[in-house]
Amino acid sequence: MPTKNSRLRVALLTVAVAVAGLALAGPAAAATPQTATTASTAQQTPAIPVDFVDLATSPLAADGETHEVTLTYRNDSTTDRTVAPQLLVESPDAGPFLDPSDIEVERRTAGGCWEPVDLGTQTGTLFTDLSTAQRTLRAGETLTEVYRLTATDPAAQGTVHPRVALFD
Repeated sequence: MPTKNSRLRVALLTVAVAVAGLALAGPAAAATPQTATTASTAQQTPAIPVDFVDLATSPLAADGETHEVTLTYRNDSTTDRTVAPQLLVESPDAGPFLDPSDIEVERRTAGGCWEPVDLGTQTGTLFTDLSTAQRTLRAGETLTEVYRLTATDPAAQGTVHPRVALFD
């Protein structure tokens, strides 16, 4: 199990660095309005997680049914904290590796509707994007995020791993 954990941590660090680089050079950076103050200073580096809170994992159910996964995290500190919920779907250690087309992921919006979620993939792990999920959680507030997963490939195998990225 330590090998899988190490592989996952290395993959996630690689993804975080790649996302940070893309965010600096991508369209979002170009579309950011520049003021006289920010134009004369160096661009700020995008936030990179300092820690993760791992939540209970479960096997990926490849039964064609829709299954809900709820991520809950309470900011027990006395200060505001930037957090981002993330859903990982990990392939078996011995493969076969999952492909984003093997599962469908949706997220419940604040209005109660479901919206599709794009998945990234790295070293056999599918993941939701951290950069678009970041939010400030006030001291004492609780974050609850609900996802729906449907395995579209009946042969898909893996582990559903919800977690919360902590920034600051």
